[in-house]
Amino acid sequence: MSTKEYALFEVTPEIEQFAKICEEKNAIDKDLYGKYEVKRGLRDLNGKGVLAGLTNISDVCATKVVDGKEVPCAGNLYYRGYNIKDLVRGFLDADHYGFEEITYLLLFGDLPSEQELATFHQTLAERRTLPPTFVRDVIMKAPSRDMMNSLSRSILSLYSYDAKADDTSIPNVLRQCLNLISQFPMMMVYGYHAYNYRMGDDLFIYAPSPELSTAENILMMLREDRKYTKLEARILDMALVLHMDHGGGNNSTFTTHVVTSSGTDTYSTIAAAMASLKGPKHGGANIKVTQMFEDMKEKLHDWEDRDEVRDYLLKLLNKEAFDRKGLIYGMGHAIYSVSDPRADIFKDFVKKLAKEKGYEKEYALYEMVEHMAPEVIAEKRKIYKGVNANVDFYSGLVYSMLGIPSALYTPIFAAARIVGWSAHRLEELINVDKIIRPAYKPLAPYRDYVRMEDR
Repeated sequence: MSTKEYALFEVTPEIEQFAKICEEKNAIDKDLYGKYEVKRGLRDLNGKGVLAGLTNISDVCATKVVDGKEVPCAGNLYYRGYNIKDLVRGFLDADHYGFEEITYLLLFGDLPSEQELATFHQTLAERRTLPPTFVRDVIMKAPSRDMMNSLSRSILSLYSYDAKADDTSIPNVLRQCLNLISQFPMMMVYGYHAYNYRMGDDLFIYAPSPELSTAENILMMLREDRKYTKLEARILDMALVLHMDHGGGNNSTFTTHVVTSSGTDTYSTIAAAMASLKGPKHGGANIKVTQMFEDMKEKLHDWEDRDEVRDYLLKLLNKEAFDRKGLIYGMGHAIYSVSDPRADIFKDFVKKLAKEKGYEKEYALYEMVEHMAPEVIAEKRKIYKGVNANVDFYSGLVYSMLGIPSALYTPIFAAARIVGWSAHRLEELINVDKIIRPAYKPLAPYRDYVRMEDR
C-alpha cells in the first residue's frame, strides 16, 4: 500500500484542523432545544416517544393508569396482542421451537395451526439457500472484521441477483422478506467463518438442514463438530423470539419505516435497519455489556465484595473506568422504568444455564450489579424515570455461555429482528403512502454572499 493510500485511513493534521472548525460551526446552544420545545431523540423527559405512526405488530407497555394518573408498572411486551411471557411459556410447555411459530404470528397476525406451522416451516426451509457462487463471490471476498458490515454488504449484493428487486408489490416484498429471514443465519455464520479463514483458521461451510429449526441450524453451522445440546438450542431459540420486535419506534424499526416510506427496495431497507442496529446504543449494547463485565472482573480483587463492586460502578459513572463514557451498559431503557419483561424471562434461564455451565460466580456478579446499579445511578444523577436491567444486560452472558463469539452477538439480534423489520415494512407499504419527513427548525441567520477576494 502506498503512502497516499495509507493516508486515506489516517486522521491527518489537516483533518484534525478541519474537525475543530466543524465542531465549532455546528455546535448548537443546548438551551435552544428547550426554548423551541424540541423533543431530542423524539422523546420527552420521561422517555415517552413522539407519536409518529400506528401499528398492529407489537406493543411495549410500561405504565398503567391509577386514580386517573399514568404511573410506571412492570413492563410487558405484546406480539400481535399476545403477552410475550405467555408466548414463550406456550412453546416451551409444548416442547417445540418458537422462532418459526412467532415469525408466522408477526408476519400474518395470528398464531398458526399445526398444519399452517408445518407448511410455513417447509417454506422457510426451502428458502435456506443462496445464489450459486454467492459464498465465493460475495462472502469470501474482502471479509470484514465487523459482521454487521459484512452482512449489510451481503444483503445489498442480493439485490443484483433478484430480477424483481425493485418491485414493491406486497407478494413480491413478502417473498423477499421470507428469503432474507431464511438466508440471514447462513450469511451470518459464513461471514464469520470467512473472516476467520482469512485470519488463518480452518474453513468449514456447512449447508443448513431442512429438518432443523433456525436456532439449531445456527449452532450446527457455527460449530466445526456440528454438535449442540437441546438446552443450548432452546435457549438460543428463546433469545431469537425475545429480540424479534419491540414496537414501531425503536431506532432500527423506525429506520425501516422511514426508508420504506421513500419507496426504495427491500434490500436497501433492511441494510439501513442493519446500520442502525449496529450502533452501541441499540443492538451493539450487548457487546458493550460483556466488555464492561470483562473489564470489571479484571479490575476487581474480589467479585463478591459489594463495596469494591460499588466503587467500580461509581468509576464508570464518573468516566474513570472501562470506556470512560459515563455509562453502566445494560441498565436503563427508553420505555421500561420498572422492569424489562425480556430481561425477566432471560434471567430465569440464565441462572439454570449458569449452573449447568459452571458460571455461577459470573451470574452472581451480574445479579449484584443489576441490584446495585439503580441505587448508584440515582445517587449520582437526576433520574426522570426508573432504571432497570434491559434485555442486553443478560443476553451477552447467555451467548458467552453458549460459546457464541462476541462478533456474532449483534448479528444474532439482527437474525431475530429482521422478522420485525419485515412485518413493519409490509405494514408501512400496505397502510401509508406518504414519505416520512419531520421538521427541523433552522437557526442560521441569512447572509449575503461574499466574493472570494473580499473574504
